[in-house]
Amino acid sequence: MIYTVTLNPAVDYYIGLEEFQEGGLNQAKTAYTLPGGKGINVSKVLKNFGEKSVALGFVGGFTGDYIKNDLKSEGIEENFVNIKDMTRINLKIKTLSDESEVAGKSPNINDEEYKEFLSKTKDIKSGDILVLSGSIPSSLPQNIYEQIISELPQGVKVILDTRGETLRKVLKEGIFLVKPNNHELEDFFGEKYSTDEEIIEAGKKLMKLGSENVLISLGKDGSILITKDGVYRGNVPKGELISSVGAGDSMVAGMIYGISTGKTMEESYRYGIASGSSTAFSQGLTDFESMKKLLNEIEIKKI
Repeated sequence: MIYTVTLNPAVDYYIGLEEFQEGGLNQAKTAYTLPGGKGINVSKVLKNFGEKSVALGFVGGFTGDYIKNDLKSEGIEENFVNIKDMTRINLKIKTLSDESEVAGKSPNINDEEYKEFLSKTKDIKSGDILVLSGSIPSSLPQNIYEQIISELPQGVKVILDTRGETLRKVLKEGIFLVKPNNHELEDFFGEKYSTDEEIIEAGKKLMKLGSENVLISLGKDGSILITKDGVYRGNVPKGELISSVGAGDSMVAGMIYGISTGKTMEESYRYGIASGSSTAFSQGLTDFESMKKLLNEIEIKKI
């Protein structure tokens, strides 16, 4: 089974404006809501690819109900902990010239709710895949990812998509795959990278710190996968960028799809690139057919 963990989900409220007038009344031209959260996005793309997963995390209030009902409507299994506080709302404002975001305040999660969540992770068994992604609410122990991993049975593939000090702490627990982008990698090591060689060297440092594989997203410049068998450089297929929201999560989902269906890491990487690109070229998360159409355009070179 594949499990995705989203500790700090949100309802993302998207508003489209021609121009934002600071201090004045702004009339939305378009508006819609979507469940937000990196693990939730991974579960959704996996569902689109015909793969089952269980979404774990915390939800509360009418916003939490919205997220649970949305997943239910899409046939995605969830085992969230229902909390007393309300799941946050993120505001995303897009004008003709810019994009801005206001991240909502994370809910308070009490000790009883935290213990209930940990009890749900006991269902994870050897051979399963566990995706840990996104931020940790301030009310939770900041070592929660480490605690989850330390209590897992041997043979669970842990995929980590987070940043900063959280990434640093969790790496030492032993990770199957981490997925930073080049900017997160620079922030992590406090350095600037201008060449592939420098980025690859930084990725290999992450392997020494505890990750078996490292997938580095470079945006429009492609990506790099580092494994024990070598270093692979992938391109970005041609297409019109519509929205980058969820593209990184889709890349993770594509990798997981390949791994869970018995593909090699290089083959899984191809699915990852196609999935991330397909979402970037779509209004929303990719489906299987859209991803599949891009597979033949993916070029991967071992370097």
